[in-house]
Amino acid sequence: MSEILPSLSALRAFEAAARHLSMKRASEELGVTPGAISLQVRELEASLGLTLFERHPRQLALTEAGAEYFLSLRSAFRLMREATHAVRSRQRPDIVTLSCTTGFALQWLMPRLDQFLEDNPDIDLRIGTTARLVDFVRDRVDLGIRHGLGSYPGLLSDRLIDDDFIVVASPAQAASLGHSPLPAGLTGEKLIHDVDRNDWRLWLEEANAPEVDWRKGVVIAADSNGALEAARAGLGFALVRRGFAEQDLDAGRLVTPFPQSLKSRFAYYVVYPPEALERAAVRRVRAWILAQAGLART
Repeated sequence: MSEILPSLSALRAFEAAARHLSMKRASEELGVTPGAISLQVRELEASLGLTLFERHPRQLALTEAGAEYFLSLRSAFRLMREATHAVRSRQRPDIVTLSCTTGFALQWLMPRLDQFLEDNPDIDLRIGTTARLVDFVRDRVDLGIRHGLGSYPGLLSDRLIDDDFIVVASPAQAASLGHSPLPAGLTGEKLIHDVDRNDWRLWLEEANAPEVDWRKGVVIAADSNGALEAARAGLGFALVRRGFAEQDLDAGRLVTPFPQSLKSRFAYYVVYPPEALERAAVRRVRAWILAQAGLART
């Protein structure tokens, strides 16, 4: 006689709780209450005659039996998810949701997007722009671009763009400094500020040009591409993130008249939960983003 399997809902509850090591996060993913997840897990433990979790205040840990069971179940659920996506993809493109700020989307992502869309018609890439920190489960986000130090509990991250600041200007504007420009030559020039004026102050200190008044000039919101547009239009010298200016520099629309840059501990990272890479479409989007930054990753 064939052995009776536990209920699928109980198995799903255990797999999600084991993956997050949290009843609350599992409940958010599955759209039920934490109490329902806890009850289903206890019923599963009773039917198996095994304890799957060590329950501590505000913390879950898998028992040895629980860890072995989780590994097998995770593979099984991955196969089911892949089979479901394969069936759905025959009828419509595979949806991948990417979250980033408006500034990142305008300055870095959008100029590179046409070729991806042409090469990947089977992927429906949806880009959500927000300055807030998204919850990957609650907001149904596959990949995110975050600005920080690269450490995000429960998530994986790939360093994408270093966030050092450089001075850029239109070729005509830069020519006003002469053939061998020095930072001191910015005295009297119009400064364009991205983020705030303090970055110009720090850059001028690094460049040993204290005579330049960093307090002058217009501040353009960081979450836009206004500073780059103003520099392209010849309205002054902008201090911007290097990664955001690369395409303009390569095309000759902008030049950087000084070698000095303002280093930062912060950078842009591609961030995602480990299970996101179980989907081939998400892996392809991640690989493309990293390739655009000159980073070949597996």
